[in-house]
Formats: sequence, structure tokens, C-alpha cells
Amino acid sequence: MYFQARNPMLYQVVRTKSVEDIAVIGIDKSILNWPDIFISNGNAAHSQTEILPSSQGRKIIPSILKEIDVEFWTEANGSKRKIMAECLIPDFIPAHYIRSVYFGDIDTKKKVQNDLGGLSNISFLYVPAMFFEPTRCRQITPLLSIVDGDMFFSRAQTLTVSVNTVGIMGKGVASRAKYQFPDVYVQYQDYCRSKKLRMGKPVLYKREISYEAELADVPSQLKNGNGETWFLLFATKKHWRDNADINGIEEGLKWIVENYKKEGIKSLALPALGCGLGNLDWKNVGPLLCKYLSKLEVPVCIYLPSEKEVPDEFLTPKFLLQQTNEPSKISPLFGKNTIENKSLT
Repeated sequence: MYFQARNPMLYQVVRTKSVEDIAVIGIDKSILNWPDIFISNGNAAHSQTEILPSSQGRKIIPSILKEIDVEFWTEANGSKRKIMAECLIPDFIPAHYIRSVYFGDIDTKKKVQNDLGGLSNISFLYVPAMFFEPTRCRQITPLLSIVDGDMFFSRAQTLTVSVNTVGIMGKGVASRAKYQFPDVYVQYQDYCRSKKLRMGKPVLYKREISYEAELADVPSQLKNGNGETWFLLFATKKHWRDNADINGIEEGLKWIVENYKKEGIKSLALPALGCGLGNLDWKNVGPLLCKYLSKLEVPVCIYLPSEKEVPDEFLTPKFLLQQTNEPSKISPLFGKNTIENKSLT
């Protein structure tokens, strides 16, 4: 039963295998009428999870769906366990119950679709976000990428959170950080009270646990995962009511260039600082970001604003760096699945 694909189980598979080798099958919900199935209200391997026969399990499905309708999850409140709710089906599922197949790699989708082309009742869908992958990655320099996707699923060692200097994480990337990483919020408020965080002077919080370890079902089995996830708290405005200050952003970028080696930053992911809720325009911010971040000798990914689509003409090296030569199109932080301008059909 397909309850929720973007869960720790799938994250575990994506990070221990290759997304090119993975597909998620969508099953018609009528499978729940089978008498011999079992339904769990969380990860079936967890000691606190109940595994119920179909007659009882069907009664708790509404509450299960409500529990897993979340943007993110944590271990502490049980949401990580609950989002892995399962429908356990003995033996096999007859093919006529299959309604869709989801892929995180476009080439795998095309191959499977060609192999099973006679099955007209099945939808073959390329949905990279389901597999914690960006929908697009455009290489600007060999180490600098522009990405459409969720920055919090970046494999970068250091994630950048755009904030104000008054201790309020109300919306956007900052709000996500507040609820998903309470310790980051506590540190941020402390930095604001002590005036350590200022315009033009970001603060690096060197968290001693990897975000990947929190996401995965069995973290010890992850291959080549990050040992830690750091957060760079970057002020784009003084007060949360203000528009973003592009001059202050530039000073903060200078700080990154001058300090990233000394601080030990190995890879960096940033949102489009000041765009979106900060009301700045990518046409002004994009070239500014690339001007400074292209100087870094570590992989850097800039995540495009989700509030408004950026036209392709403002995503080229020629526009962002005044370059005419197109570099290699594969990001050092992503695989071949994110080659520039891959078809989404």
C-alpha cells in the first residue's frame, strides 16, 4: 500500500543504493479489502508499533493518514516511526492492482516504460522530489550549481538558513529550520541576544549530528554519508518585517569567501538569499551570489526560490558570470539524474 513515499525507508534505500535502480509502485486502495493483509501504525520493526489484521487495521487508516501528512519528521515525537506506516501483504500483489510506477531517474522511467509498454492501465511518472532528488541542476562552474529542489535534502555538509537579527523564525526556510531542528532555533536566538549575529557577519553552528542520520531508517547502514550537518545562519535583513538588504547580503558573502576555509566548510548549500519573502529579484541576487560563491574551492549549490519560477535566460553562466563557455553539466553533489534540462515527461 502506498501511504507516503517520502519517508525514512525510501531515504534509506536511495542513500544505500542508486536512484537509477529504484521504482515505487502505487497500488489501488482496494487492496485494503483483502482479508489476509496486515496494517501497521508505524514502522513494523519498531517496538512501539501495532500490527493489526485487515478488519481492525482498516478502522485506523484515517488516523494513520492524518499522522503521516507532514512535511518533515523527527525521532523525538514519534513522527519518524509513524510516517513509515505499512500495509503488509503476504506473497505477492496481482498486477491488476498496480496503478502507477514512480521514478527518480528519467532514463530508468523510459526503459521500464518501454519494457512494459503494453500495460496501458499503468501511469509511469518521473517525480524526483519523491526520491529526495532535485528536479533540475544547472552547472555554472565545475564547483558551483544552481538547483531546483529542497535544500534540506542537499548532501552538503553546511546548510545556509536566511534569517533576521531579532530572533524570529516565522516563515520560509527559517520556519522549516525552527521546527525541524529545534537546537538550531535555540542557538539562533542566543546569537541574536548576544549580538553575535549581525548583518554582514553570518554565524556557523557546527552541529555534531548528521541530518542524513536523522532521516534514514537505519543510519548505521548509510554509505558515504555526512558525518555532521552544520548550519550557517545568514542575516538578510534586520527585522522580519523589512525587505532583504542586498548590501548586507553582499557583506555576508564576503565573509563566507574570507572565512570558509578557516571554519572548515567542506561543501555549502544556500537558498537564493533575499528572494522570495525578502522581495529581492533573482536578476540582481543571482549574479551577486555567483560572483562570490564561484571563488570557493568547495562544492556549492544555490537553491532557486520556490515562490516564483526563474526564466532560463537568468540561469546561464553567461548571465550569472559573464562567461560564454559552457562547463560540464554534472554537479559534484549530484548524480547524472540531475543533468541540466532533463525532460520531466
